[in-house]
Order: sequence, then structure tokens, then C-alpha cells
Amino acid sequence: MAGRSTDPTARPVPRRRGWLEIRWRQFRNAPRPVVRAVGSSLAVAAILGVLVLAYDVALDRGVALPGGDLRVLAITLDVVIVLLAGTLITWLIVPLPSGSTGRRTRTPWSAALGFFAAVPIAYLVLVATLQIVRPLLG
Repeated sequence: MAGRSTDPTARPVPRRRGWLEIRWRQFRNAPRPVVRAVGSSLAVAAILGVLVLAYDVALDRGVALPGGDLRVLAITLDVVIVLLAGTLITWLIVPLPSGSTGRRTRTPWSAALGFFAAVPIAYLVLVATLQIVRPLLG
């Protein structure tokens, strides 16, 4: 009888969880600062992604826009704005824990969390809008 103890006061051995169950539990119980960092970057990236998509569709349909075809500049500005906004918003809304002093502080670590959350989100939103949604629009 491996895994069972003969001591009646011993705690039962917890069951082993599978990889997917562990990841699902981590996803459901994500730390609030991470959720805030990802959420703020995702909101900015989604808005800018829709604007880049509208610009791309307008150019392909022959709408004469001032400046000509500036898609590369639009995508570059999209990424830069998402990175900056994700960094700044996260720095503003994710203070460090107060500890025993009760004073909430903001440090570069909050900004770093926002920046590193914004990097993949900027890329994924652009891929989703320009490679998945754009072909569906024709």
C-alpha cells in the first residue's frame, strides 16, 4: 500500500494533477497585477488594431488618403504606442504591495511588468487583425 500511512492522524496525500489542470488553475487564479497589465495593453492594442485594419482596408479599396500608403508607419506607430501605453498604464494602476508601512509606491518594476506584458500582446493583436480578420473582409 504505497502512499498510505498507518498513522490515523496523518493527512492524506494529495492527488497528482495533470499538466492541463495545473495550467487551467493558474489561468483562473492569475495575480491581479498581471491581469491589469495584460488587460490595459490588450485594450489599447485592440483599439489601435481596429484603426490599422480600417486604414489597410481603406487603402486596398482605393480610398485616397493624404500621405499615400503609410502602412509600415501605421504598424510601427501601433506597436510603439501599445508598448508605451501598456508601460505607462500599468505603472499607474499596479503599485507595489504596501507592506507594513501602508504606503503604496510605484517603481520601475511596475513599468517593466507593463512593458513585458505589452510586447506579445502588440504582436498577437496585429497578427490577429492583419492575418486572420483582414482576409475575411476581402
